[in-house]
Amino acid sequence: MSPDITRLRRLLGGPDLAWLVERVRRRLETGQSLDDTVTRTAADDAERAAVAGLLGRAPRPGRSLSVSLSAVDQVLRASGASPDGLAAAVVALTGPVTPRREAADQLALAWQRAFAPLSDAVAVRPGLQDWYASLHAAGLVRRLARTPEEAAPLLATLARLLTRLPVSPPCSLSTFAAEHTGHAHALDQGPLATLTLDAIRALTGTPPGTGAQARRDTWAAAGLLLDEISSQVLTLNLPGDHDTATGRALTALGSVGQPAVLTLRQLIRDAPRPPRGGTAYVCENPAVVLAAADRLGPFSAPLICLQGQPSSAALHLLRRYADIGWTLHYHGDFDWGGIRIATRLLANVPWTPWHYTASDYRAALAKYPDTAALTGVPAATPWDLPLASALHEAGRRIEEELVLDQLLADLAPPPSP
Repeated sequence: MSPDITRLRRLLGGPDLAWLVERVRRRLETGQSLDDTVTRTAADDAERAAVAGLLGRAPRPGRSLSVSLSAVDQVLRASGASPDGLAAAVVALTGPVTPRREAADQLALAWQRAFAPLSDAVAVRPGLQDWYASLHAAGLVRRLARTPEEAAPLLATLARLLTRLPVSPPCSLSTFAAEHTGHAHALDQGPLATLTLDAIRALTGTPPGTGAQARRDTWAAAGLLLDEISSQVLTLNLPGDHDTATGRALTALGSVGQPAVLTLRQLIRDAPRPPRGGTAYVCENPAVVLAAADRLGPFSAPLICLQGQPSSAALHLLRRYADIGWTLHYHGDFDWGGIRIATRLLANVPWTPWHYTASDYRAALAKYPDTAALTGVPAATPWDLPLASALHEAGRRIEEELVLDQLLADLAPPPSP
């Protein structure tokens, strides 16, 4: 039978019995018995009077107030206010009660359904499975989207994007976002951008980082371009061609031994067309390019400079040359930062060491034993496994500037017979 809500509110719905109703509701949620006694410490006079009126007894003195739930149940049944007893009365006053275990199961199922599209997308991308597992463990999605209902469209869109990454040929981030989300600025910032960047790092091996440059590099690693102008690469004496404006510029600058700065826009929209097969040297620091331009000028071998972490423009240029059969020789600083730059480059472009092995490090160290101490977190050197151990053991850094003479000797033309 349905409760008499008017009588029920008069008996049990007053503010001085709200604590009792809340106690009973919590017991229903946790599956506890309603045959016990509940106690309210530090009850005030009004609360003691309300319990006495409900149970038909004189108020009892003292600060603590104990109430038999069985007695309340009997009163409610006998009065007709709630023929089905106390549990039905609390539901009538406060709304349906879902047991907490059932609610937890329902919530877990809702999250599982929200993640289902992303789970399907990751199942066919082995490179993302560790990332997907860590995404669950870290709870990032639950921090960005507080409920399964909020997360479901976000994860469905993310899954759709991941099936289309990386992009080749590269395109602008806004164009990609407009085409696949319906909004050109959907990936500028916010939860979707955060999750997509996180997945791209896992997919491409791009190192984590903060700031605009790190975001730009991460997007670019997946073929999505934020800015085609600011991403640049420094070169010297790259062979040009007569069919493109960029190629003609390279030819002109190379004829007088002047370095050239190429933007990502030039490399995408007006890429030079070098001859197939050849050799280029790649360095980390612009000091090598400046020294080669000063000492060797137009006679220097082709040289490409990363200027620190490889930019989108540098990676694009080096991939282009590698794809047409060029051999790339790389040298960087002998320190943990330089090692990480080299490792990232190797993950994107094949290269061979250019005086960048353990034996080269030890030779330079013998010549310059008092260099600055090596700092930072050690890293592996997959192109020459002993190098990492040599660095760790010696604990000294060797910068490219110290070995310029050796590098320039390789860049110089062979002596005339």
